[in-house]
Amino acid sequence: MLKSIKVFTLIFLVVVLVACNGGQSSTSTSSGSTNEEAGQNSNEVEESNNEEDRTLVIGIPTDIKSFDIHDHNQIITEAVHINIFSYLLKRDKEMEVQPDLVKDYKVIDDEVWEFDLKEGVTFHNGDVLTANDVKFTLERVAKDEALTEHSRLKVIKEVKVLDDHKFQIITDGPQPTLINLLSRIGSGILPQKYIEENGWDHFLSNPIGSGAFKFVEWRRDDRIILEPYENYYGGNIQDVDQVVFRVVPEVMTRINELITGGVDIVTDLTPDDITRIEDAEGVSATSAPSQRVALLGIQHREGYVTSDPKVREAIELAIDNEAITEHVLKGEATPTRTRVTPGNFGSNPDLFNTQLYDIERAKQLLQEAGYPNGVDITLTVPSDRYLKSKEVNETIAAMLKQAGINVNVQFVEYSRFVEMRNTGDFGDLYFAAYGNSLFDGSIALEEFATETGKERAGYENQEIADLWNEAHTNMNTQVRSKQYQKIQEIVAEERPHLYLYLQNEVYGTSDKVNFTPRTDSMIVIEDFIQ
Repeated sequence: MLKSIKVFTLIFLVVVLVACNGGQSSTSTSSGSTNEEAGQNSNEVEESNNEEDRTLVIGIPTDIKSFDIHDHNQIITEAVHINIFSYLLKRDKEMEVQPDLVKDYKVIDDEVWEFDLKEGVTFHNGDVLTANDVKFTLERVAKDEALTEHSRLKVIKEVKVLDDHKFQIITDGPQPTLINLLSRIGSGILPQKYIEENGWDHFLSNPIGSGAFKFVEWRRDDRIILEPYENYYGGNIQDVDQVVFRVVPEVMTRINELITGGVDIVTDLTPDDITRIEDAEGVSATSAPSQRVALLGIQHREGYVTSDPKVREAIELAIDNEAITEHVLKGEATPTRTRVTPGNFGSNPDLFNTQLYDIERAKQLLQEAGYPNGVDITLTVPSDRYLKSKEVNETIAAMLKQAGINVNVQFVEYSRFVEMRNTGDFGDLYFAAYGNSLFDGSIALEEFATETGKERAGYENQEIADLWNEAHTNMNTQVRSKQYQKIQEIVAEERPHLYLYLQNEVYGTSDKVNFTPRTDSMIVIEDFIQ
């Protein structure tokens, strides 16, 4: 329950804004219908000295990408969007799929699904949400190859409107993951009439959805301001008057803001920050497992020492993941030998919370591979991209050296890293950490069944390709789960990826806010206020 939350003074805000923006003025984007109100509300927040109001302030490390819900894959952007736009289905706090805009559905056959919308749902401008808005939205994503979400929803051939509240989705062949797809950003329903009358540029500057909160203002690289939507179909939000997502790039600044009362929740902290927060009064640190798994991509092409399976096995046996998770990550991670972790369909429990650390066996394997005097390899790591990646990879290099594997760790800018990874020009190993917003094994295993694995690391396996292709259209959940589990066993044996750990997400919160982290890293405000 959200209690009274302190706001900060105008003088304090000016100092913070100058520091965050380097003295430059920020770009402001606000809804034309509420522009005057937005200015008044913003001034009320900034000029309130001693008064208390019910403003929830969330400190985030980066700004959102845009208000096009279908053209990004950023967690922070969706964490804001999910409060404005409604999906057809949604995941609750336990990550179970529940109705959202849809009240029920049924499978007509393997390629036809029928859905009934809730009645009385309106967009933030008062327009009624109908099946025509669903058709407009889903077919946009399914047909527009330029959109980030297109690759997922291109399986939709057609949305057939039966009446204002009933529609069918016709898929291109059987699609067992359709319900998962409809519970994520691709099914964020857009207002057809509003967009067609005003144009996309107007919508992106003045977005409206049908979610619990409506857009008020976006000051680029500074803040996004939202207010409760009074006619929200899920019930009125009564315990907060305004929500502000403030962009605070520096971790230490976010923590200071939390401790001094400038913000109420801060995201994207490191395990090292927990002690400092816990030592302060009125604030707490909290964490939860995420969907992000750290891994080493391993080169399989001839001419690289890692093309030898004994060398790949030696690398895994030389890395003590329990030591990394306990000492480098302060217990905020769990060792894993698979990316399909618990909570994802098709997870293999035998490969989670386990490792194969055996330094003596690693040394022996290296000798058997023909390297009695050791071997040199290159490990490419994107700079400042993943949680404590510098410390983690320097630790990995030290561990491998104990087995006779000398590692040249090269840190590169992220865009350059992506290019090197995608073209296979990363050397012997690369480090990355991938999520899984679909909560299904298909995404985590897709690389090994398609040309991507070959293009990136020279890896291909026909058995995996056959299993994955069969599972991809298999409506029998028990068989499909076993197919994914078998693929994971092959991957663990052949090591195109060597998995390290499932990391936790760490947050700081004011004790006035009853916030519990979610496994999908979303900040769903109605989860913790009413």
